[in-house]
Amino acid sequence: MGSAFKSMQDKLAVESNDFQALQKDLNRSMSNRQQFVQQYNENDMVFKELEKLEEDANVFKLIGPVLIKQDLVEAKSNVGKRLEFITNETERLDKMVKSLENKQETKHREITELQKKVQALAAQQA
Repeated sequence: MGSAFKSMQDKLAVESNDFQALQKDLNRSMSNRQQFVQQYNENDMVFKELEKLEEDANVFKLIGPVLIKQDLVEAKSNVGKRLEFITNETERLDKMVKSLENKQETKHREITELQKKVQALAAQQA
């Protein structure tokens, strides 16, 4: 009887560690997603400003400590591609967050069931 109780407690500890690892992964993914959203907003503002410029406007790109002249069409294209990349990464992270949330929910149910079993065994032993 004591062996079963110890086994259940060990399993509960393992499941709890797994749950904490899932929480860390979820927090990391949500933080990454938030950074991508911020980058998207910044790049979207840049794109809107580039749209306002006339064809012959001078556009400069900061590369290290140097400003380099860049073609307006090329600048729009680069920012557009960056926006597309950020959108794809955000969508990928959204799917990952949803998956991690589902795994976390399942793990939480498993832990709750194990806790009930451990409590029942403890009550039987008392």
